[in-house]
Amino acid sequence: MQAIAETLFDTVYLISVITIGIRMIVKSREKKQYRLFGIMAVLLGAGDSFHLVPRAVALCTTGLENYTAALGLGKLITSITMTLFYVILYYVWRLRYDIKGQDNMTLLVYLSAAVRIILCLLPQNKWLSADAPLSWGIYRNIPFALLGLLIIILFYKSAKEQKDHDFKYMWLTIVLSFGFYIPVVLWTDTFPAIGMLMIPKTCAYVWTVLIGYFAMIHETT
Repeated sequence: MQAIAETLFDTVYLISVITIGIRMIVKSREKKQYRLFGIMAVLLGAGDSFHLVPRAVALCTTGLENYTAALGLGKLITSITMTLFYVILYYVWRLRYDIKGQDNMTLLVYLSAAVRIILCLLPQNKWLSADAPLSWGIYRNIPFALLGLLIIILFYKSAKEQKDHDFKYMWLTIVLSFGFYIPVVLWTDTFPAIGMLMIPKTCAYVWTVLIGYFAMIHETT
């Protein structure tokens, strides 16, 4: 039952975010922020597919333990694409609120993203192994959390200051995504049931994408 339900959920999720992303790219017209948002959505779905597709195959066949390497490689790819997701979201913020300069802010975004990606690529993560160390799961997520926190603050302040109704909850979607993700990183090996938090985490990302999509529809119709 878990295999069917989880596979169905993941399939709907991947098809939805990639389809919405493509529609945004096609229909964004001269609105560069929405073209970037569409690229971000496609990247989200494509990156997650490297982990979710092998997981679905594993659940529906011989079990997760027989797909350790494929799942680990998928997690590595997803970790990198999710980092790029937030870098693109930073540029959506800059375009939407017509931000000029802020070189130090941009440097901080790139530095956090670069450190995260470098940490993800180090062999100590043991991505392809069944006994990947929890410590490295924490190390690589520290700069990722800092990047997320920065994006949360930027969207919260800008949406509030400019009374941006369409994006007023963008910050909250990111808070929720990290709020559901962090317990999974810390405790899923000890309490496997915590892994179910990845479902509401995924829903938070869908909400993020829908905020951009509906804002585009609102501004272009």
